[in-house]
Amino acid sequence: MNPKNNLLIGAIIAVVVVMSYDVGVDPIAFAEGLPNLGIVLKEMTEFESEHWGTAFWAMLETIEMAFIGTILGVVISLPLSIFAARNISSKYVYAPLRALLAATRTFPSILWAILFVIVVGLGPFAGILAITLYTIGFISKLQYESIEAIDYDPVEATTAIGLSKLQLIRYVIIPESAPHLLSQILYMFDYNVRQTSILGIVGAGGIGFYIINYIKFFEYGKAAVFMLVVLITVLVIDWVSVKIRDKYIMKAQHGQQVKVKTN
Repeated sequence: MNPKNNLLIGAIIAVVVVMSYDVGVDPIAFAEGLPNLGIVLKEMTEFESEHWGTAFWAMLETIEMAFIGTILGVVISLPLSIFAARNISSKYVYAPLRALLAATRTFPSILWAILFVIVVGLGPFAGILAITLYTIGFISKLQYESIEAIDYDPVEATTAIGLSKLQLIRYVIIPESAPHLLSQILYMFDYNVRQTSILGIVGAGGIGFYIINYIKFFEYGKAAVFMLVVLITVLVIDWVSVKIRDKYIMKAQHGQQVKVKTN
């Protein structure tokens, strides 16, 4: 390593040390608190089996909220992403739209959930609205970046033969950017399931409502049942996502035709 790299590493370490002191990082307090973690883990291993049914139905509600929010968000974000792309719209259209989309993803879903709980009251509907709004901002950004990154030769060719902008979007822009969409949807659904699992903390439905309430009353054994159900669900979703990517996305990237069986 050359002296410049050593200087850079030293500067980064110094900055981390200074920032850690500023925010109150205390390794000694962490070490002294480790025995408490052992107590919590011991209590969490004492499962109470009568709560498995409740945990299952609460997790099902969480998945339903995440699925509805993801689908609604994706459907709304697709036309918005086209208008937000710089190679499609004028700056008078994409600039304010991008600012609006940035605002929707600036705050995490749990903050939007607090707002919607005030608007529509407690329950899963507030959570669905929060997930939908965040999905719109996130998927729109990914999609308009995909649209801006497409090969411009087909765009110029179709423009030269006199296609309208609507035809250009239908026959060139959407097909060229579509391969990324499935991967984005899978990622967003996986992310939304994790986010929806904590929206119950603010009363927006889902399994998080049970987890936070049991933890508040130090009933770690009951909370562990619900947390384990969340973990199993996330692992299953990850496994299914990998299978879908292998079947539809990886084959498409390698130029292999995906065959669909028909009866």
